[in-house]
Amino acid sequence: MTGRNQTTISEFLLLGLPIKSEHQNLFYALFLAMYVTTVLGNLLILVLICLDPHLHTPMYLFLSNLSFSDLCFSSVTMPKLLQNMQSQDLSIPYAGCLTQMYFFLFFGDLEDFLLVAMAYDRYVAICFPLHYTTIMSPRLCLFLVVLPWVLTTFHAMLHTLLMARLHFCEDNVIPHFFCDLSALLKLSCSDTRVNELVIFFVGGLIIVIPFLLIIMSYAQIVSSILKVPSAKGICKAFSTCGSHLTVVCLFYGTIIGLYLCPSANNSIVKETVMSMMYTVVAPMLNPFIYSLRNRDMKGALRRVICRKKIHFSL
Repeated sequence: MTGRNQTTISEFLLLGLPIKSEHQNLFYALFLAMYVTTVLGNLLILVLICLDPHLHTPMYLFLSNLSFSDLCFSSVTMPKLLQNMQSQDLSIPYAGCLTQMYFFLFFGDLEDFLLVAMAYDRYVAICFPLHYTTIMSPRLCLFLVVLPWVLTTFHAMLHTLLMARLHFCEDNVIPHFFCDLSALLKLSCSDTRVNELVIFFVGGLIIVIPFLLIIMSYAQIVSSILKVPSAKGICKAFSTCGSHLTVVCLFYGTIIGLYLCPSANNSIVKETVMSMMYTVVAPMLNPFIYSLRNRDMKGALRRVICRKKIHFSL
């Protein structure tokens, strides 16, 4: 490290996706369609929850926050990716890179904690149905929403401040489509041991503890169902938890495979594809998962459309 040029750089270069030039326009159209779908899908869920009083429940309070998080999470990386695919200028300012990293961590962690809150809500709904309204009080719901926002603010700020203290030298090329934390650490010519320790301990806890809490919630749900086994009860439990469990598997499956179980021969292409799964694909699929498999959401959409038709007829 000491032999490297200590000139401070003012910008980074994002190499983006390893796509051949003749396929750029095709992939640009694909990613643009995915991003527009993500924005419209999550906005639709937010609008339906706001307009339909039937959806003013704890579950949909958490879902509205999750949709907002997905919308912002995708917006942190996709606009810059789309811009770079149509531009010869791949640069991003130093401050812009740290800002992107901060919001990437913030909204990624926020989704992590909101999935735990939703798992707890499903646990109470199935294991204690008669006491659901008492347990899931407005005060507790507010706490379960505010706490993730506070925790993720401090966690993202911690990594951003630790990154800001590092020096970057001649090498400013990031082999990724966004300012990834691990990619930036590899470019630094400073001692990164403190950063790596914080990632290992704090970052590991941010991923592992919420995942274990979700597993425990579903273990209790399965145990509760097995105590009174019936086809009707199993179908009801599956319809109640199916959407959430699908999102959990999609979100944690890619993150665990990428960060907690990395292989020694992980290629840049493989890491990029897996990053695309939870930063682009998952936020796009979540609205479909929650709307197509949820009778309440489909019912809310029908009611909103009917009210609009009545309003226009008058």
